Amino acid sequence: MVEMKTPQAIEAMAAAGAVVARALAATRAAAAVGVTPRDLDAAAHAVIREAGALSPFLHYQPPFAPSPFPAVICVSVNDVIVHGIPGDTPLRAGDLVSVDCGATLDGWTGDAAISFTVGAARPDDTALIDTTTAALHAGIAAAVPGGRMGDIGAAIATVARAGGYGILEGFGGHGIGRHMHEDPPVPNEGRPGRGLRLREGLVLALEPMLLAGGRDTFHTDPDGWSLRTRDGSRAAHVEHTVAITADGPRILTRL
Repeated sequence: MVEMKTPQAIEAMAAAGAVVARALAATRAAAAVGVTPRDLDAAAHAVIREAGALSPFLHYQPPFAPSPFPAVICVSVNDVIVHGIPGDTPLRAGDLVSVDCGATLDGWTGDAAISFTVGAARPDDTALIDTTTAALHAGIAAAVPGGRMGDIGAAIATVARAGGYGILEGFGGHGIGRHMHEDPPVPNEGRPGRGLRLREGLVLALEPMLLAGGRDTFHTDPDGWSLRTRDGSRAAHVEHTVAITADGPRILTRL
């Protein structure tokens, strides 16, 4: 069931989204050569606790996962696309890092992700991150009342495919509200003018996940969570929680 959010609920989600934005900013500030993904998780967790919020990631176990997720953020490095479990392998110069974070505050949830490099960036990584970000903002621009879900997917895919990138097969964005994952699903590819009609009060998490090698396929690591490119190419993941309003799309997870 697709739930429309009231203006009051959207304001509450914006407060949760601000916690997510601060947590992501803390992870980016902490990321450096020699720092571990587990250190980044600790930085995010501190922000979430200080805000009086909870993590919807911690102990989350969807049907595909063999065990609950053990952290408050996903940290996906280089060829890991999404769902990387924060571990103790230190970050190295030139690593491409994607961090996904959520927070639940007063019963409402925000969800967002960023991608960045540690130290000097390779030009190919900069182009990948920039294109993934551009694809996200193209999708956001299409999130307007009277549009269709296919408009969002088509906007994201147009940018991604023009750059020669793959789009993670079978994964996309989602509705969000009192729970991190709600209806409707938000594909990262679609046909303009097709699909669910977009209405004021719909809140969506939009999240393109682009693969530098141009393929859409992946394999899952033995941990049952980390999704990795099949060809070893790098990946980027960016995300915002977005409310569809009469005044246009409103990003709820931006500082």
